[in-house]
Amino acid sequence: MAEMTGPDADWGSARELDDVSHRVAIVGVGEADHTRASGRSADAIALQAVERALQDCGLEPADVDGLMTSGGLDDQLTAEQFHAHFGTRHDLWISGEGGGMAWAATAPYRAAQALAGGDANVVINTFAVAWASQRDAMRGGPGEFHAREPFKAQLELPFGWFPQPVYFATIARRHMHEYGTSPHHLGAIAVACRRHANSHPGAVMRNKPLTLDEYLARPMLVDPLRVEDCCLISDGGAAYVMTCPERARDLRKPPVWVSGIGEGRSEAGTYWSQQRNFTSTPQVFSAPAAFRMAGIEPEDVDVLTLYDPFTIVALMQIEDMGFCPKGEGGSFVVGDHLHFDGGGLPFNTHGGLLSHAYVLGISHVVEVVRQLRGEAACQVAGARVGVYGGYTGHLASTLVLEGDA
Repeated sequence: MAEMTGPDADWGSARELDDVSHRVAIVGVGEADHTRASGRSADAIALQAVERALQDCGLEPADVDGLMTSGGLDDQLTAEQFHAHFGTRHDLWISGEGGGMAWAATAPYRAAQALAGGDANVVINTFAVAWASQRDAMRGGPGEFHAREPFKAQLELPFGWFPQPVYFATIARRHMHEYGTSPHHLGAIAVACRRHANSHPGAVMRNKPLTLDEYLARPMLVDPLRVEDCCLISDGGAAYVMTCPERARDLRKPPVWVSGIGEGRSEAGTYWSQQRNFTSTPQVFSAPAAFRMAGIEPEDVDVLTLYDPFTIVALMQIEDMGFCPKGEGGSFVVGDHLHFDGGGLPFNTHGGLLSHAYVLGISHVVEVVRQLRGEAACQVAGARVGVYGGYTGHLASTLVLEGDA
């Protein structure tokens, strides 16, 4: 695929990463219960996911000597909580460079370094939120992080450019202006995710079907976005277990190999209103690097999961990762092209943030692992290569996974 070059490339860059292809494997995955407001705490949710991930691979809590979470977010699982819950006391290598969002894709890179350096032998990455339970107090949810950021508070909120649906409605309208993208195109993404969630036993929107006609009949939330274009707010979380190749083959389930990792960022930082390439994401920098490390092209990908806070973000990432030319995302996604059995590019086969659960991308990695092990609810026939694309606005990441040969 072609990387962005020339004068338009100066709005962002790719992080240089060492080649860690096939130096770390994901050997266990687990999801907590994904729900609307449950009254649970984030640490209790994370511990449920960790328990299930360990059961999946046949390891004990005492085998885990590395713990990764999102260091920049409150209420994430701590070493003290891990030990108190499992009754263990051993040393844990701790990293805040994991968790969800973009870091759900790059956590294996830091884990590979820890494994190679002898800092840990078994590393678990986990992320959980109780944002549905906390939303009445406006505590911990995505809006809070933006409302308390000084630039946004002083120069964006006073003009009504808040919260996230307003940001991305603006971006969607610009994409429509530049490329002719239509509500039918955005609706195709929402419908595909809902169909997949309908078959997933852990999806919040299970048994809540959505047709394209029903989508188009919904009222606008923030023109041109409908509610179905926007992610859920959920309680939930997930975890995945990583180890070295030598140990990976001795565990309960076949290993899934990390074959490529990339990270790209916009020089505008969190100030999306200032990004010069307004209808693109940093996947234009991240995906080529990850695909190059893995030795693949976009056409080699059997299943794709993308961080999808809004349908327009998914559509832009599909373009920016090279699955279709820029501006042609709308025609690419129409019909059943994104459905797991549609013969196109199977996309968010668990339902994504739009219909599965808003647990910030870590369940997307879990879904890819299950696809490559042949265990998914909406199983893609013959899936061998899977990709997760992470996104946080100014930051994007790409994780390429391959099934065991």
